[in-house]
Amino acid sequence: MTKRANGPQQIGSLITDDLLGRIEQMREQSQRRRIEGEARPGESWDEAAARLRNAQPAPSSTVRKPPPGDAQPDFFVPTLYDVGTKDSRSIMDVAVFRLSKKDRRAGEVIHYTLPDGHVTVSAGAAGMASVWDYDLVLMAVSHLTEAMNRYREGKGEKPGRVFRPHVADVLKFCRRADGGKQKDDLVETCIRLNTTHVAVQRTRKAKNGRMVTVSEGEALISRYKIIKSDSGKPEHIEIELADWMHREITEGKNPDVLTVHPDYFLIDPGIGRFVYRLARRAAGKGQAKWSFKTIFERSGSTGTFKKFAFTLRKLIEANDMPEYVLSEEAGQVGPLLVMRHRDAPPDAPCSSIEDGTPDAGDGS
Repeated sequence: MTKRANGPQQIGSLITDDLLGRIEQMREQSQRRRIEGEARPGESWDEAAARLRNAQPAPSSTVRKPPPGDAQPDFFVPTLYDVGTKDSRSIMDVAVFRLSKKDRRAGEVIHYTLPDGHVTVSAGAAGMASVWDYDLVLMAVSHLTEAMNRYREGKGEKPGRVFRPHVADVLKFCRRADGGKQKDDLVETCIRLNTTHVAVQRTRKAKNGRMVTVSEGEALISRYKIIKSDSGKPEHIEIELADWMHREITEGKNPDVLTVHPDYFLIDPGIGRFVYRLARRAAGKGQAKWSFKTIFERSGSTGTFKKFAFTLRKLIEANDMPEYVLSEEAGQVGPLLVMRHRDAPPDAPCSSIEDGTPDAGDGS
């Protein structure tokens, strides 16, 4: 469910199974009427549908072009931005940030109810951190993971929570242009990450086999420092990762992180980025099926379900998401989004099924 500061309200309270079915039926009827209206004399419905489908313009891409100088020669020595991107697995199935570039959502609260607990995201006065702001956290998590790998191999010291990159390295890692505006934007990014609080409560099995419930909360970054050059432009930044995120990576033999494709940073729509993160966690190298309704609820979206479903279908139509093929199929309570790794066969078993029914889990 999603709560807004001006009056908490459950998303699912207005989206009944019957309503979803009627919406889907109306969409199909509208499509059929359009094809019947544009059929040529003597042309069957199937022939008209095929002709109109082939005549449609190519879907617009949801992945932007890399900035100039993005590609590096293979002989370059690995630098700060060459580390493989990692993300914390425990929060990849909910949006702990806003997906809109325009709506700042200052002072708002999002509450997600999950099969194994709940997550609450609270925004400060500067606005809720965005999915693009979160790129900085991804960079810090990636380098922390790499440093821990070296530490376990006896090649370095155990890393702390503080991360000090050069601004140019941040923009390079996130595959953004190295301009003055992009550098200035990083200041606002740090403020929003520092004032967006995430509280997580989840039940899991402890080492002794008992089920325990763990609750903890912290801002996406605990603190930040911006160092500017003589020109007044940001030159270096210093951020401190949240303690719970640091512990996930540094404690235990197998850090709870997943590798993220470099082209993730080129995905333009916020919803597209969220769907990729969900696919990476739920489908992995196989496939997963999640209901449109559940994805809508987990996204924290402030728009209507109808508009959200329209955007999902645009992602399916574009078929340019890194690593995953998206498709739609009918479910028990509405449409399902099928997320399949491009290397997996079409009949690959589902590692996660969330069909929107009350007793369904995410299978992960």
